[in-house]
Amino acid sequence: MAPRLQPLPGFRDVFPDAFARRRTILDAWRTVAARYGFEEYDGPPLENLELYTAKSGEEIVGQLYSFTDKGGRQVALRPEMTPSLTRMVAQRAGALRKPMRWFSMPQLFRYERQQRGRLREHLQLNMDIIGESGPLADAEVIAAAIDIMRALGFGPADVRVRLSDRRVLSEALGGVGVLEAEMGAVLTAFDRYEKSKEAAEEAIAIAMGDERRAHAVRQFAAGLGDTKSLLDLPGATPVKHVLAHLEAMGLAPFVDVDFRIVRGLAYYTGTVFELFDARQELRAICGGGRYDNLLQQIGGVDLPMVGFGMGDVVLGELIQDRDGESVAGPSADVFVVTVSEEQVFAALELAHALRDRGVRVEYALRKMTVGKQLELCAVRGAQCAVILGPDELTAGEAMVRDIGTKQEERVSLAVLKSSYAFPGAWRTAHGAPGSS
Repeated sequence: MAPRLQPLPGFRDVFPDAFARRRTILDAWRTVAARYGFEEYDGPPLENLELYTAKSGEEIVGQLYSFTDKGGRQVALRPEMTPSLTRMVAQRAGALRKPMRWFSMPQLFRYERQQRGRLREHLQLNMDIIGESGPLADAEVIAAAIDIMRALGFGPADVRVRLSDRRVLSEALGGVGVLEAEMGAVLTAFDRYEKSKEAAEEAIAIAMGDERRAHAVRQFAAGLGDTKSLLDLPGATPVKHVLAHLEAMGLAPFVDVDFRIVRGLAYYTGTVFELFDARQELRAICGGGRYDNLLQQIGGVDLPMVGFGMGDVVLGELIQDRDGESVAGPSADVFVVTVSEEQVFAALELAHALRDRGVRVEYALRKMTVGKQLELCAVRGAQCAVILGPDELTAGEAMVRDIGTKQEERVSLAVLKSSYAFPGAWRTAHGAPGSS
């Protein structure tokens, strides 16, 4: 295939069978967000480059799709949603009712090395609570992430939340000699441990500049699997409250306290968590935590925030590992069949009446034999064929054939248009246009 006919590296063509899986993910995201009272928002896919460098430093530019636009502005395709969120909240901070529960499902772009579970574009659910500093807000967003996985059919044997808190780590690290000025670099080094122990320990040595103290920190890191002593620290009170709230919701079986989870981004201030497949064969399904100072840094507004991002790529991999290759579902519930051209206008009237009821309807777009129309009905996956012939039409009726059982019944057109219940019709899940 010619290169011009292929998508760019790291980008995807989404054919109908693959889109069926994407739709399942997006439906779960939106449904669970609504259950938790979150309101949907969005922002522009193109932002000022400064919005990202202000948050992450100039080194972020190498990971962005950035360029100078025709107005001479330095801009970038959004690599994440949090900076746009903080900009939007800062604009209307005084007028917004708090706490705010907001979610979005943007397409994001980042120029980075491709690997399993990571592409250069992806869709991402972002759920944030803004204006509440208490631990119940932290528990709420973690519960939402878990309930998305439950909605997709995963249980605690399939996925695990690894929960930590930077306040606990900071208190413990201070006890082994890490100074306040060194804390950020040491925490960032801890985030590298599971990827490369050597790189993490080298970063600790650089951050500390003192081999004796660096050795103490490395020893501390080696014992992080023991959570009991850390949970006894005064700084562990918030994370213990989060655990208690999740237990009250019945979600504690999904959660493991694991202080090895740090999250590499410097703006996290408290609770942090990541959601993984239980076998940890994939990258993190989602990650997030509390970042109480970011809105002040970017927008000059002092409001606490807690939230997470969940991408569709790893989630899609997890679903594929469980279910196998995706298959496009039926595109129609009902296929209207005409015996001759004389029934075409009656077929159009009936089809549109059924569509107004929320039923998915197809019919032949050109002249075909009845046999060919029934073949097309099977290809489309319709469970019912509604056959209009001259005798039926004269009687104000149609023949309804169940494709699976081959059973047929004559039904009045008035009943078909108003109330007939087609087996398995899409309308039962989604409702007619304009219905709630």
